[in-house]
Amino acid sequence: MAETNTLEIKDLDISFIQGEKEANALRGISLKLKSKEVHSLVGESGSGKTVTSTCVMGLLPEQIARINRGEIFLGDRNILSLDEKEQREIRGKEIAMVFQEPARYLNPTMKVGEQITEMLRLHLGMDKHQAVERALEILSLVGLDGGKRILNSYPHELSGGMKQRIMIAIAISCDPAFLIADEPTTALDVTLQLQILNLILSLKNSLDMGILFISHDLRVVKDISDWVSVIYAGRIVESASKSELFSNPRHPYSRMLFDSIPDAAKRGKRLKAIPGKVPDAENIPEGCAFHTRCPLAEDICRTVQPETRDVPAVGGDESHTAACHLMEKQWKN
Repeated sequence: MAETNTLEIKDLDISFIQGEKEANALRGISLKLKSKEVHSLVGESGSGKTVTSTCVMGLLPEQIARINRGEIFLGDRNILSLDEKEQREIRGKEIAMVFQEPARYLNPTMKVGEQITEMLRLHLGMDKHQAVERALEILSLVGLDGGKRILNSYPHELSGGMKQRIMIAIAISCDPAFLIADEPTTALDVTLQLQILNLILSLKNSLDMGILFISHDLRVVKDISDWVSVIYAGRIVESASKSELFSNPRHPYSRMLFDSIPDAAKRGKRLKAIPGKVPDAENIPEGCAFHTRCPLAEDICRTVQPETRDVPAVGGDESHTAACHLMEKQWKN
């Protein structure tokens, strides 16, 4: 395990440039991930969740991506200041990632065993025999029986749930300090979703990993998280412990997201939906980016971008923060 207990993003601002067009995908986000903690990053599609994860992994497309400012610290190292060789040494060994659709990221021409042992030989210097033995241990760890039969299989010979477990096996093979799980259950049925979520939590506890869990499914987030950050149009608009945020949301976007969660108690009633959509990154509105969809918006919301401020927390959590001009008004309601 890497000798670090934090992965911290500070004021990260990223644009994508194509010709004369510029899309400002991240606009100064900051968040901290601790070891043994699940920190969920939630928001609608287009909010900036996946851009955040790919930047942490050093996988942004160099031809069009530009990091305008910001730092990403793994312990005391700013990984954005490292060269490509140094970043490759971190990628997979100290920070690993589980992707949304395993079929897109598993090599269809390579046996599963080759894809797991490749990581072990590259990062840990194991010989072939050592790597195979370790791969068999990892398969057992992620709940895959079958041993060498699984290692000798090609991805197309495995079910969707098995492929996702293989992706997790590859990700944890080098015992990383931090795991990024980007919508890891989206393509799975409900039963498999539960199995994969329980597996991720089990691995977090047994391997002492910190997990950045990226999702738009708030029911899953409520079950799995220790901490939650809500992202909208490339900015973190609210961040707090799970219990604090779900019981005491202060940003209108957070409140409206939570109101849209299906609930058995509301059966027969129309689900609440947030009108409109996340603004395109090429055309972020002035002021608070959410004002075009917010039922509480006032003139100041349309012209001045709100600063991130501390929020009085019900549970005494001093780290609850939100970026909204109208928080005081909401506290009274």
